[in-house]
Amino acid sequence: MSEINAALIKKLREYTGAGIMECKKALIEVNGDIHLAIEYMRKSSSIKALKKVNNVAVNGIIRVKIFGNYGVILELNCETDFVTKNICFLNFADKLTNCVVLNPEINLVSLKKQFEEERISLVAKIGENIQINRLSILQGAELGCYLHRDRIGVLVSGYNISKNLIKNIAMHIAASNPIFIKPEDIPNNIIEKEREIQIVIAKKSTKSREIAEKIVEGRMRKFENEISLIGQIFVMDHNKTINDVLQEQDAEIIEFIRFEVGEQLEKNNMHYIKE
Repeated sequence: MSEINAALIKKLREYTGAGIMECKKALIEVNGDIHLAIEYMRKSSSIKALKKVNNVAVNGIIRVKIFGNYGVILELNCETDFVTKNICFLNFADKLTNCVVLNPEINLVSLKKQFEEERISLVAKIGENIQINRLSILQGAELGCYLHRDRIGVLVSGYNISKNLIKNIAMHIAASNPIFIKPEDIPNNIIEKEREIQIVIAKKSTKSREIAEKIVEGRMRKFENEISLIGQIFVMDHNKTINDVLQEQDAEIIEFIRFEVGEQLEKNNMHYIKE
């Protein structure tokens, strides 16, 4: 059993937005397991909306660049927002990105090793810890990218898609934060866990099993669409889904990568927040 202390309660509040006593009660019910506490709170209808990722309190910038058939996306972290505007920090991020563009076979470990001395020198100069946090490379004949205020970067690969549309979809991904491309891409364990939670919630709202089943099926369709790119409402035209927009051009999205500063991207490890 984990000790139910103030730090644990604070952590659960950050994940859920719930009150202190509500968080404490949930932790007591599940012997201090924070993940079970989140599930317990969802089943009791305290929290309902899905959120992916573990957010980490860090600052930094994202860099994204396309060169030929390769797209590069990189996260460089620092301790304060002030440093994200430092020209030496920005130049270092650009240097890292350009290095990967010219050598797309490089991985994060090799990149860190190659620039370790320069990183240490920059730490000494700026006076803050600086870390090369993440790196991904996307290969494809048709690529698009979008960078939002140096904090959210997106790379997208597609098929039979115009440059304008793939850029617009990259902007959509930055804003709407999908986890998967299609509903069928969602792992069964995520589907079953959500269904289990929705069944508990539906049973509390009606005595009829038939009505409860219809409620669950409706909520599951909504859940799958909300976390799947093609099921989401297009941010540039609320009368269409992404699937509608793609079908109009007979286009397809093959893969996407989305980085946001301070985020550890774990697509199968999701948390819940209050609506």
